[in-house]
Amino acid sequence: MGFVRVSDLKRFKSGRTRISVIRNSNPGSDIAELKPASEGSPLLVPRQKYCEYIHKTVRRKTRTVMVGNVAIGSEHPLRIQTMTTSDTKDVSATVEEVMRIADKGADIVRITVQGKKEADACFEIKNSLVQKNYNIPLVADIHFAPSVALRVAECFDKIRVNPGNFADRRAQFEKLEYTEEDYEKELEHIEQVFTPLVEKCKKYGRAMRIGTNHGSLSDRIMSYYGDSPRGMVESAFEFARICRKLDFHNFVFSMKASNPVIMVQAYRLLVAEMYVQGWDYPLHLGVTEAGEGEDGRMKSAIGIGTLLQDGLGDTIRVSLTEAPEEEIDPCKRLANLGMRAADLQQGVAPFEEKHRHYFDFQRRSGQLPVQKEGDEVDYRGVLHRDGSVLMSVSLDQLKTPELLYKSLAAKLVVGMPFKDLATVDSILLRQLPPVDDDDSRLALKRLVDVSMGVITPLSEQLTKPLPNAIVLVNTKELSSGAHKLLPEGTRLVVSLRGDEPYEVLDLIKGLDVTMLLHDLPYSEDKISRVHAARRLFEYLGDNGLNYPVIHHIQFPSGIHRDDLVISAGTNVGALLVDGLGDGLLLEAPDKDFNFIRNTSFNLLQGCRMRNTKTEYVSCPSCGRTLFDLQEISAQIREKTSHLPGVSIAIMGCIVNGPGEMADADFGYVGGAPGKIDLYVGKTMVKRAIEMEHATDALIQLIKDHGRWVDPPAEE
Repeated sequence: MGFVRVSDLKRFKSGRTRISVIRNSNPGSDIAELKPASEGSPLLVPRQKYCEYIHKTVRRKTRTVMVGNVAIGSEHPLRIQTMTTSDTKDVSATVEEVMRIADKGADIVRITVQGKKEADACFEIKNSLVQKNYNIPLVADIHFAPSVALRVAECFDKIRVNPGNFADRRAQFEKLEYTEEDYEKELEHIEQVFTPLVEKCKKYGRAMRIGTNHGSLSDRIMSYYGDSPRGMVESAFEFARICRKLDFHNFVFSMKASNPVIMVQAYRLLVAEMYVQGWDYPLHLGVTEAGEGEDGRMKSAIGIGTLLQDGLGDTIRVSLTEAPEEEIDPCKRLANLGMRAADLQQGVAPFEEKHRHYFDFQRRSGQLPVQKEGDEVDYRGVLHRDGSVLMSVSLDQLKTPELLYKSLAAKLVVGMPFKDLATVDSILLRQLPPVDDDDSRLALKRLVDVSMGVITPLSEQLTKPLPNAIVLVNTKELSSGAHKLLPEGTRLVVSLRGDEPYEVLDLIKGLDVTMLLHDLPYSEDKISRVHAARRLFEYLGDNGLNYPVIHHIQFPSGIHRDDLVISAGTNVGALLVDGLGDGLLLEAPDKDFNFIRNTSFNLLQGCRMRNTKTEYVSCPSCGRTLFDLQEISAQIREKTSHLPGVSIAIMGCIVNGPGEMADADFGYVGGAPGKIDLYVGKTMVKRAIEMEHATDALIQLIKDHGRWVDPPAEE
């Protein structure tokens, strides 16, 4: 592969195969080597960087974009924003909502502006807020309506345009054939429609967000790039090139998707392209349609947190199916985590990275335990192929075995535990019960008998041996040879920080290691968990070591539940979205056991690994929403939450396109006031169902497609 100057992609078709190649058009000094995103992949990506450093968190340098009186960019704090949910035509309700949001500490508020009546209301909203001494910048959310954007640019501080539907027609998800001439004609049409808005934003000093949504790419883009991160980036670049041609630079980019893995890939690809072009526009980060409660916070932490660890992002929104002011607190917690990492430049010593896939998901799967001759128990269930959940168990919990089994989410049959879909895979027992504590040891034997791993420290196993336990050792114990006191054939778990000298890591070579625990103390200030783990995975790859790696975080007492969810999502999610890791072990001494277990499974599901419950793609509501999203969402969840492997989209309207439901099997979408449309994938199958019958119709649809099971009977 040669070295070329990169600018835009030129599209060629050869028979039925489309090929993306690079053409030179912009003079400049940025040279990049192109390579396939992965072996055999048709996607060519620049080999050059997608962030400032791979071994530490340093914010990517950007220009400053002014949104009213608020500055966005790398020289400024991460800005917090959310979106109103009231009807924009209801001026007083919208003003009250903006004031509540501002009082909670948001820096910017977005308001949906569908048509002329809403645009007219925006003038009243702005004036009313100014009279009440609220100068928080307002952003108009525009879809399908260039004329509305022109009107509202006269009073709001920023315009968000969706490249997928600003000038293109609503995507029909048809495989259309475009000639190069057709494509160029459509680009000319976009420039014709978009230029007046750019000129108006220049005239009034407004900002703009070019905000691509995975779910609303145009047919034209999808015909060339598919429903892909590359298509998302190219869609945004078409609009950015027009801005630059008109010498307008007061804009930011966003690349939102409901799938955190897609979202991370799209932002990275965007930044990689910007580095090549020499562009320095700020980024607005968000996972769209994230949902509610801990699920929504977790998905946002995985997507946004991953990018913040790479020093990417200048303003963020945590989209939740909750009141907009409720988004501000988790948003601040996430921003604080990212700002702290960047301020301290958390990281490790520089290392070369050859194995991680930045732009496409490829999972590194560790070697799962196998049976060996002479094994008395089945070790194959100690880890799960789709991602493992480990939990720390206390001696006290062993005193009530049935309660322990239930808290591990095991099925009970006449008091005996059996593994189920979402049962904990292995437990860590820091203290073993005394040798003569027959009841506790019987409780442990019953877990071992159903292939649950029981991990215990070396010192405990040497003094109070437990049959068939897996023994936890650290590098000091390996170095001293203390592990050799164990009977031959004992399975080992090795705890590592990830930033050890390579000669210390060499101690794990040639050992019978069941798994590694990546465990960097939570109190570490300068060392980054994410970068230390990446270094560890590089070492394993370089040395051909295929040990499974479990991400182990020991949280301090008193940590807020949201901080725990957001920290776990960020620090573990940032690795799992790159396919690095085989599971997790979260510990928090004063937190409810079930909460920790559920958080762990939520994290695996959010990273598209292990599916243990129904997946929901649920929009956060806005002025376009045609029903009470929080209430309906709760109703649907109550009746369908027992369907692991099934994904349901609950959308207040169709503005982001059926593509936002690309990951969903079934869709419940507001089609008109009081009316619901039902989808299977991207295809509408039932239109205008009365809302009171719509949930039952959705359940029937799931049954008709053979995806329904009756909820389990209460024990």
